[in-house]
Amino acid sequence: MFTGIVKTIGSIAGIEARQGDRRLRIHAPDLPWREYETGESISVNGVCLTAIHLHDEGFDADVSRETLAVTTLSTLEQGSPVNLEPSLRLTDRLGGHLVSGHIDCIGTVSGQRQDARSLRLQIDLPGEFSRYVVRKGSICVDGVSLTINSVSGTSFATNIIPHTASATILGTYRVGTQVNIEVDLIARYLEGLIRNDGEPGISKDFLEAHGYA
Repeated sequence: MFTGIVKTIGSIAGIEARQGDRRLRIHAPDLPWREYETGESISVNGVCLTAIHLHDEGFDADVSRETLAVTTLSTLEQGSPVNLEPSLRLTDRLGGHLVSGHIDCIGTVSGQRQDARSLRLQIDLPGEFSRYVVRKGSICVDGVSLTINSVSGTSFATNIIPHTASATILGTYRVGTQVNIEVDLIARYLEGLIRNDGEPGISKDFLEAHGYA
C-alpha cells in the first residue's frame, strides 16, 4: 500500500529482456536502500513492483508481461526518470490517499497550461473509467496523489503546484504524454457494493430508503 507521495525521482539505469518480460535496474541514490529488504514493494510511476535486489544506489525489479501490457513501463528507456515511493509503514503519515499500485488504465495528457504558479493538466481517460472520476475526488497519476479540479466527459483537470512539479516527473509532461492512472479505491469498492442485479447487497433502492441517495 502507498500514499501517492513520491519520495524521490529515480532513473532507469538498465533494461534487460528476459524471456518475454523485463528486468529493470533503477538508480536512485537519495534513499537509504540498504535499510530495505529484498521483497519490498516499491511504486515505480504508480506501479507496485517487487525489489528483487537492493544495492547502495537503487534496486532491481522484474516487470511481467501483463504489467508491460497494461502500464506505461513498456515505454521506459535507459535514462528515463521515474517517480518512486517505497511501501507505507503502519506508523507513517498518510499524506495523500490510499493507493494500491494496481493500475486501472493509461491516460493521455491532452492539455497543459500555466495557471498562476501552478501547471494545469488535462488528462483523457478511456470512457469506461470516467465514472470513477469526480470533482474534488482523488486520483493517482504516475504514482502521485492528486485532487481532481474539474471533470468534462472522459477527461479531468488537475493543478500541479510548483513543489509537486519539481519533486516528481509531472513537471515534464507535454501534450501526448501517456500516464498510469489508478482511480480512487473507495470508488471501486462502492461500485462492488452497489448491486443492480437483484442479488442481496447494497442497492440504489437501499441507499435511497436510508437517506443516502
